[in-house]
Amino acid sequence: MQKILFGSLVLAGIGASHSSQAATSGETTDLPETVVTATRTETRQNELATPMTVYTRQDIEKLQVRTLPELLKGTPGVDMVQSGGYGKDTNVFLRGTNSDHVLVLIDGIKAGSVTTGTAAFQFIPIDQIERVEITRGPQSSLYGSEAIGGVIQIFTRKGGNSERPNIALETGGGSYDTYNGSAAINGKWGKAWYSLGAAQFGSQGINAQSGVSVANGYNPDRDGYNNTSLNAKTGYRFDNGTELEAFFLRAAGETEIDNRDSGTTEFVNQTLGATAKADFTETWRSTLRVGQSVDDADQFRHSGQFYSRFNTTRWNASWLNELALHKDHQLTLGTDYRFDEIDSTTRYAETSRYDVGAFAELHSRIFDRYFLNASLRWDENQAFGDSVTGNLGWRFNWDYGLSAFASFGNAFKAPTFNQLYFPGFGNAGLRPEKSTSFEAGFAGRHAWASWELRGYHTNIEDLIVFSGTPFAARNIGKAQIDGIEAEIATQIFGWNNKLSMSLMTPKDRQTNLRLPRRVTETLSYDVSRSFGDFDIGASLLAQGERFDNSTNTVRLGSFMTADLRTAYRIDKNWMLSAKLNNMFDKRYQTVNTYNSFGRNFYFSIHYNY
Repeated sequence: MQKILFGSLVLAGIGASHSSQAATSGETTDLPETVVTATRTETRQNELATPMTVYTRQDIEKLQVRTLPELLKGTPGVDMVQSGGYGKDTNVFLRGTNSDHVLVLIDGIKAGSVTTGTAAFQFIPIDQIERVEITRGPQSSLYGSEAIGGVIQIFTRKGGNSERPNIALETGGGSYDTYNGSAAINGKWGKAWYSLGAAQFGSQGINAQSGVSVANGYNPDRDGYNNTSLNAKTGYRFDNGTELEAFFLRAAGETEIDNRDSGTTEFVNQTLGATAKADFTETWRSTLRVGQSVDDADQFRHSGQFYSRFNTTRWNASWLNELALHKDHQLTLGTDYRFDEIDSTTRYAETSRYDVGAFAELHSRIFDRYFLNASLRWDENQAFGDSVTGNLGWRFNWDYGLSAFASFGNAFKAPTFNQLYFPGFGNAGLRPEKSTSFEAGFAGRHAWASWELRGYHTNIEDLIVFSGTPFAARNIGKAQIDGIEAEIATQIFGWNNKLSMSLMTPKDRQTNLRLPRRVTETLSYDVSRSFGDFDIGASLLAQGERFDNSTNTVRLGSFMTADLRTAYRIDKNWMLSAKLNNMFDKRYQTVNTYNSFGRNFYFSIHYNY
């Protein structure tokens, strides 16, 4: 597998035409001029040591993905495991760290379950997404808890730039009785802007689990899913430059699962927030943001009888101040407050807690070509006390489009409510998990290609594992993760090519075994081209084997899937698109006994005005 990965990268580099231009928008190495997540303020991406991948609305439509997990899979450093088809449990391992070591933000508001510490990626509606920024590496010095592996920030659909409303309609269907319909309108009215969208997605799905006895929950039927979503955003800019904006995102529905105790989960995922921005002086810009995220789940038995409820709420508030110390030096000072609470049929010893943090971040340009980012943060968590984290990044941009960069940082993750207080195995004496990370690399932007190569090393201490007598959560785990990430994007004879590779060794330092459910080898490739009114493209994802348990005795085999897509623009308003997924009908699992989609097809009609 490693020979295939390296060989593919070499061939892509050799085949690049020197007379062609770099790949078009949508390629990872052709990022927007500015990004937000890496510094919490708008910063040019080529001035940062931080590795990032950005997906725009254009990318989402070009790739014809129906869900957020489908968009994220194959992203450098991202390993996605799913327990069945649409709407089933989805865990994201970012650079080999745990699934609860990823911080998820929606328009700057922290999202996810208070009890599990993870976000329900499977429920976040992709029809309501404008952009996704994925920041890899430790980010606790800016965001606090959970950002050991990195941060994934989701930006909802935004207002338009035209007085005439922009209208987008889509409907489609495909295999497994899958259907989707969406409508969106956006525009501006004087100094105000607005966006409103609604969507319905559903599928009869596949049999999520097989190879398990009926007594343990196996139900040999198709496990369906439906999701109704709504997004609204509006804002206003005053004459003095002050801006006010508010947004609302809601997804609600149900998903059927193969579980011993329950057969259906009814869910509500909702995030709302408001932001005010003002310039107090020419060198001081202040941003105040408040919001709330809700993760509700009601479970029902196979008979339809109510079984359990886990409803969690997060209240968020942040205040950022951008200070222009000099044209080459910008200082950001900020503070965050979060209050978590639980309403559950399970009786927790504690049902709420707060976290408050303050940070400073300096972004500097030195001698025109050197860039420095330094951040420091202090957090106080009601459950375990204080924590201090920091990060330092350096970048040098040479002539001829070459760059070198390096960074070092530490991070932490506060124990979840389940780890602290769940009856029977919670441990109120847990300490936060802690990590240190170092990475370095090179990048190039040339007429013939854009490329990037990074290597990183991460150590994690005080990992929380469940063991011992009595069986309980304990801070006894240690992990070491070493990895290489490589990307290249180029255009060959009019074809846009993007190839990325991840090699990683995520191991338990005490047993020297691989961490469960992590893959060590990933290769993804995408190629596309336009022929007049026709667009065609193909993508490939190959992953090596993984183990489903910590003792490495349950092995899940390697696999490769290939997808084809095409679109036809009938006129300036109408477009048809079609996609064939897993065209070779590869049968594989990323979680033991849980099935993945075989060959499937989806067709849609789009109208834009």
